[in-house]
Parts: sequence; C-alpha cells; structure tokens
Amino acid sequence: MLHTLSNGLRIVHSYDATTAMVAVNLLYNVGSRDESRHLTGIAHLFEHLMFGGSANVPSFDGELEAAGGKSNAWTSDDFTNFYETLPAQNLDTALHLESDRMLAVDLSERSLEIQKGVVIEEFKQQCLDRPYGDLFHHLRRIVYSPDHSYSWPTIGLEPEHVARVTRADAIKWFESHYSPANAVLAISGHVDFDTACRAAERWFADVPARPVAPRTMVDPGFPTADVIETVTGRVPYPMVVVAFPMDGYGTPGYFAADTITDLLSAGRSARFRADLVVGEGRGIISEADASITGNELPGMLLLTARVADDNDSTVDRARALLIDHARRLATPGNVSDEELRRTLNNYESNFRFSNIGYLPKASNLATAVMHGESLDYPLEAHLALTPADIARTAETIFSSPSATILYRPEK
Repeated sequence: MLHTLSNGLRIVHSYDATTAMVAVNLLYNVGSRDESRHLTGIAHLFEHLMFGGSANVPSFDGELEAAGGKSNAWTSDDFTNFYETLPAQNLDTALHLESDRMLAVDLSERSLEIQKGVVIEEFKQQCLDRPYGDLFHHLRRIVYSPDHSYSWPTIGLEPEHVARVTRADAIKWFESHYSPANAVLAISGHVDFDTACRAAERWFADVPARPVAPRTMVDPGFPTADVIETVTGRVPYPMVVVAFPMDGYGTPGYFAADTITDLLSAGRSARFRADLVVGEGRGIISEADASITGNELPGMLLLTARVADDNDSTVDRARALLIDHARRLATPGNVSDEELRRTLNNYESNFRFSNIGYLPKASNLATAVMHGESLDYPLEAHLALTPADIARTAETIFSSPSATILYRPEK
C-alpha cells in the first residue's frame, strides 16, 4: 500500500505477522551519476556522512542500538539506500532518526573530516590494495565517454577527489538531493498500514520540501570499434573481462540481457560451466561468468573468465571463447523452450525467496515505487520472454563493438 506526504515523500508498506521486527528502508534517488568528473565519490562519501549525527541526534548508531536495532547502507551509480531493523514497538525510533538526518544532517567540518578519512581508507583497501581492485576504473574508462558519470566507479576516480570535498560541497549535495520528494520510505514487518502512516506523518511531515537538482546526462559514447586494453598488477592469474553495451532498466532489452547472463552462467548446468570450464575451454578457462551492471541508464553486459596461464595465446583464446559462446545465443533456435523455461524457473525461485523476509521486502518495495512499477513487474517481464526475444537481444548486444580488459600479473 502506498501513501504520499504533502512534502512529496512516498511511503510504501507491507505487513508481516511472522516476525516481531520491522524494517525501515529509505531509498534516495541520487547516486554517483549525479556527480561531475572533477569531484567524484561524493555520493558514497555522503552515505557515510549520514551516520555522523544530525540536528537532534548526536549519535545515530547509539540511539538505534539502544532501541535494539541495526543499520546499514549502500550507494550505487543510481541510488543511495539506508535501512534499519529493530523491534516493531520501536518503529518510532528508526523514523525519528531517519527524519532528523533528512531534516539536517551534521555537516560540520569535524564530521566531514572524519568521514573523508574513512572513505579514503576504504578506497585504498578496495581499489589499491586488493587484487583487481581497480578493474572497473579501467573498464568504465574505455566503455564510456569521459564526461558520462558511469565512466567512474561509485567509490570515485581517485582518493584525492574525496580529500578535496569542502563543507560547501557537502551542503550543496544535501540540499540538492536529500529532499523528501526525492525519496521512498518503505516500512515492512509487524506493523499495520495505518500505524505506519501515522508514524511517518508524525516524523516526516515537517521536513521541508527542497527542490531537487535536475539531471543532465550526456551520451554514453560507447566504443564504435572493438577496444582491447592490457593492464598489469599484483594479481595471481590473468582475468579477461569483455563488456558489451546494453539497454537501461525497464526496457525489454534489459530483462532479456539479464536472462542471457543467466543462461550463460547461473547454476551448474549453465552454458559457460558446461562448455568453457569442463568442455571446450577446459585447461584454458578455470572460471567463467556473465553479469549485467543493472543500471538505470544504458549499461554493460560483462563476460568474465579466469584464465589458466599467462601465455598470450591462452589469454587471447579465452577471450575468443567467451565471445563465441555468447554469440551462439543469437542464432535462432539455439535456445530451446525447455532451456529458457529452466532458466526462468530458477530466476522466479530466487525472486520469490528474495521477497520472503521483511528486510528484503522493504528494499524491493522501495525500489519498485521508485521505478513506478509493481513489486512483481521484474518477474512478469522476465517470464514473458521467448527464445526469439533472447536471440534478437543477443544479436543486438553481441554484434556491437566490445571493450576488453586483459588484467595480467606483473612480470
């Protein structure tokens, strides 16, 4: 059920009598795609800043833990999400905490410096010190035009960008994006709809509606010819990643591309395992995967292989096998009704299980409302696919120019 406050905040609810708990999920329609190339990583930095206290709550985590709750958050190219779980009788505590930081999060110099330090250290651990940690820095750079905001990872282009974020930058980001009308509040668990709405009205109705900065996205600038780039690092084995452009979320091509990657790599009976790991690619490819980036705007379908050795011929052969076996899906009749049905049955099973718990249900409901669709729409869109849809989408994707990163060990 859906309710909208006068300030534009959308509230969606799901009752679950099987738990004594409640989940509160607040999804903001802001991510790294709202950044500019000269100041990246601020969306992710702001995720951290939101835990640094607010006008009437000096310690977000302290207040929540005292009420028996836990919290977490994530940032993507497109969204920033915050969520809490706690006993249902303490719902007001979570709503009070979320509303207060939506009203006036602490953006003092002290809070900013603390969180910048945390994020810079995370950048070093995730991207500089971990094998293949900078893979997506390289891949996004060769897939997208430099001014497109998908051309850098959510964590940012470099730690120096985060280091130079000023308090004025943080205030501008907050005032431009953290508006009630730019968010969806989902409440799921042992609380009824009327109680949830009254509590949301009590805590959020007085948060002022702030204008949201308009989005201006440039053309993605996908490659017009195949691009292959070799990078080296302290990695244990070569990895080949081939990226093809694909449609953004909500389009028929998006759901078909998602199913294509499932046909290739979801489960032990998927094609990549049967054909590349234990079949034709045996001794060349030790692991193979296919995935999509899942972006709101046109994104990437990725083919990935762990290569058995670092010989040039082996690495080149691994790339050729990945592409060849993916392109086979474009041949009419290559995918049978039975194979597609098996793959879609597996997708449906995972989808159903992902909506059982009150916490994932809250997240999925918030996302559905943000998209303006029903909770079951992604499932319906997948189940409507035919083998002809798969062949047509595979032909479109795998006949497009690709971008490849050959990530090889340092000599």
